[in-house]
Amino acid sequence: MSKSGGSFILITISGISFVLFVFLAPSFLKSTYYASSSKVVLGEILTTSILPQIISVTHLDTPEPLKAIYMTACVTDTPSWRESLKGLIDTTELNAIVIDIKDYTGIVSFPNDFPQTDIGRGCVVSDMREFIQELHKSNIYVIGRIAVFQDPSYAKLFPELAVKTKSNDGAWKDYKGLSFIDVGARPYWDYIVELSKEAYTLGFDEFNYDYVRYPSDGNMQNTSYTWTVGTTTKPEMLKNFFEYLHDEMKDTNAKLSVDLFGMTTTVDSDMNIGQVLENTLPYFDYVSPMVYPSHYPSTWNGFANPAEHPYEVVKIAMNSAREREQLWFIKNGIATSTPSKMRPWLQDFNLGATYGPDKVRAQIQATYDVGLTSWMLWNAGNKYTAPALLPE
Repeated sequence: MSKSGGSFILITISGISFVLFVFLAPSFLKSTYYASSSKVVLGEILTTSILPQIISVTHLDTPEPLKAIYMTACVTDTPSWRESLKGLIDTTELNAIVIDIKDYTGIVSFPNDFPQTDIGRGCVVSDMREFIQELHKSNIYVIGRIAVFQDPSYAKLFPELAVKTKSNDGAWKDYKGLSFIDVGARPYWDYIVELSKEAYTLGFDEFNYDYVRYPSDGNMQNTSYTWTVGTTTKPEMLKNFFEYLHDEMKDTNAKLSVDLFGMTTTVDSDMNIGQVLENTLPYFDYVSPMVYPSHYPSTWNGFANPAEHPYEVVKIAMNSAREREQLWFIKNGIATSTPSKMRPWLQDFNLGATYGPDKVRAQIQATYDVGLTSWMLWNAGNKYTAPALLPE
């Protein structure tokens, strides 16, 4: 309800209802790409002044070493499956989990007021806060994964922010029919920040940003980036986003990590997607190249089928990442003894070869052999090779 420029907001906590009257300043009523006016009031007034006093949320320190697996929102919304994965963490060397906050469809996985369509019909986890608390009680570190610029839901709602086609100025789509938001669309940057901050109030300890890139799998000759200013290059524009995200999130104390194509560790160009390894180092606590052996082209480094050589691929890729990081440390006057930010995503799925315990463990060993301690396992189907993991 509202009257005379104010709003009554009913909040129920542990069966007790609170009625709050909030005066709406004119600045809260302006149009925005990322929330309704009432959402902005909650985000800018209540969560910063009132809610923290009546809702207790804990966060865990980042474990060292970190050993994580990935969980989709739909699995998180399936009690038996999520408990099975929690049990895997409880009984093995694992100590962290990565849960989708926003997947490639653009659907946000917890109850929210953000604008979105039913594209993908992704799962919404009604008890996300409670589940995170349960994980924390078991000392499990919780990372929230946010697919950033691939977002067909937001592109449909706000086509003016999307990557356009040159032919008809409509939203460009990749070969899977998915749209991307233009990296230079600054109003969307605010949405990503607001989404991250709201997720932090649920208890997520870290945010892992994926799809932080320009599109690649489609008719690239027909793309138009209307939000690019002047001669700004793709790497420069993406670096601007990294800096903005870092600056806007630094007061939350949340850790930030970023996913990169595996090839970023061994090539010098941005591969026309804007990703340059060194550009991430000033702005993220952890950098996660996706060094899945199956994703390297045939004959890469002389391997007819890189997927059959998991140890060698991961060792070459992450050794190169460490060398480049060390050079960046030196160039920026940082002690080379500084702990590495590198934390790779490793393959635990069958593609190019069958990945049993031997191949999964080989990647982990390669990570250790280049001087790194932390890693994350990816399986889109959330089915992991338990024998590859050491007991607790």
